[in-house]
Amino acid sequence: MSRHEIRREDILPMSEYAAIRKDQRRRMTELKRLRRVAVGPYSTFYFESYDTMWHQVHEMLFIEKGGDSQIQDELDAYNPLIPNGDELVATVMFEIDEPARRNAVLFSVGGIENQMLLSVGGHTIRGLPDLSRENTSEDGKASSVQFVRFPLTAVEKGLFAHGDGAVMIGFDHPHYGHLALIAPPVRQALSRDLAL
Repeated sequence: MSRHEIRREDILPMSEYAAIRKDQRRRMTELKRLRRVAVGPYSTFYFESYDTMWHQVHEMLFIEKGGDSQIQDELDAYNPLIPNGDELVATVMFEIDEPARRNAVLFSVGGIENQMLLSVGGHTIRGLPDLSRENTSEDGKASSVQFVRFPLTAVEKGLFAHGDGAVMIGFDHPHYGHLALIAPPVRQALSRDLAL
């Protein structure tokens, strides 16, 4: 099980972070490899954790150089994306390089924030979108970046971590109905986010 909140005392001075940044970025690339699931031709679920958000906060502070006054803003932005032990949290990205194609796809998947699901041992867990942001615009265009939480019961957490059946993630949107298997190494890594 991992930690659920980054505190100010967890933030390194930027001189210290600069000294470890190269190794940290390499470590994060490897960690994220086991927290990523591609779904369909355009979408990827990037599952967040204390470690991914600690890294993101430090990267923002390092790049933007806002100093001490920036720290609280970053904590406020990224702490909500750390799973609390009873959920999985993902950043969902629609990654399409060609602008016209990207625009067409995002208009075709409006409302997709309400049609994400996780299937575990015969249980279907609906994703809960981040309602503090505009996930789909008034004209029906989905955001290319979505944030979703999958709250799990104690039984569902046990099935996710230790069950024999396949675990699937994806969408039941009429224009983007794709599911993908969460591979065993990814499932094992994500199980560490759950309080079992």
